[in-house]
Amino acid sequence: MQLSRRSFLALLGGLGITSAIGFSRTITDANIQPTITEAAMTTFTLPELPYAKTALEPFISAQTFDFHHGKHHNAYVVNLNKLIENTDLAGLSLEDIILKTAGDASKAGVFNNAAQVWNHTFFWNSMKPSGGGKPSGELASAIDASFGSYDKFVEEFKNAGATQFGSGWAWLVVDTDGALKVTKTANAELPMTKGQKALLTLDVWEHAYYLDFQNRRPDFIATFLDKLVNWEFAASNFASAKAKKAA
Repeated sequence: MQLSRRSFLALLGGLGITSAIGFSRTITDANIQPTITEAAMTTFTLPELPYAKTALEPFISAQTFDFHHGKHHNAYVVNLNKLIENTDLAGLSLEDIILKTAGDASKAGVFNNAAQVWNHTFFWNSMKPSGGGKPSGELASAIDASFGSYDKFVEEFKNAGATQFGSGWAWLVVDTDGALKVTKTANAELPMTKGQKALLTLDVWEHAYYLDFQNRRPDFIATFLDKLVNWEFAASNFASAKAKKAA
């Protein structure tokens, strides 16, 4: 989705987002997948959380956000800017950088940092205060059609997150055939490199949950689904995927 500067600023205003744009590229849209569109801008900046860092307590603490967002996510942004400076990747959208460097061993550092900027921004938006529970509307129907029931989806999502060895992500995606699918990726890998449309994600890198859940990753996954998941964000992404397919 490519927006002109005027349209981009109008979208941010309509969402009540007031982050300064200036000459930076910012990922702040809570209703669509994070996109960088201003080719004239020169650096990526750390997007603000879509809620206060205390808003997801007692499930995710402000201390976790201080480290996970303030340090880990920020480090990916800083590293990416350094890696693309004065290269043919400077000025490209975040998605273009990811797709141009995916699978290229010589560009692994760029890919990993770019993908992790995208993944974390998408993860923050996959949660909300007073979230959790079951989806509704067309997304709920699509989950039933693809998995048989919401409970079956939950079973598959929990299994994906719990069995991802080491670091990685659990995802709900629209697969290339249009069906919904639960998948998992290692390290910085993400669905777009496989032509899939991400609807929501859960970060299962240990630093995402260790301060609050220690080594109890299954409890973190269950809490995400029961108390935190932002189904409105997922539904918006699902509607976007349907509209793109119909176009």
